[in-house]
Amino acid sequence: MRHARLILASCFALAALPAAAQHGMGGLANDAAIAIKNMKIADRNHDGLISREEAEKGPVPFIRAHFDQIDREHRGAVSVDDVKAYVRSLQPKPAAASSTNSGS
Repeated sequence: MRHARLILASCFALAALPAAAQHGMGGLANDAAIAIKNMKIADRNHDGLISREEAEKGPVPFIRAHFDQIDREHRGAVSVDDVKAYVRSLQPKPAAASSTNSGS
């Protein structure tokens, strides 16, 4: 069941990452997509989370390099949702639409 959720979450994350590439984040989005895809391999105890130790030993260099930033709750482990949230936090925020009235 956990693997099914991880795979499903990975599919959603991978579907969302091309939008990041359109905002000039192609390399970062690609690294994150690969990390999410490889999380299943790195998750040695199959708990749906990647511990720091699993990140150090697994094929997830993006997670390893950004572990502390991804682990915002300081649990010592990260989930697919944590990785997606970290990538979203790096995306440029859209400018607020100005609603000026020209008085015409």
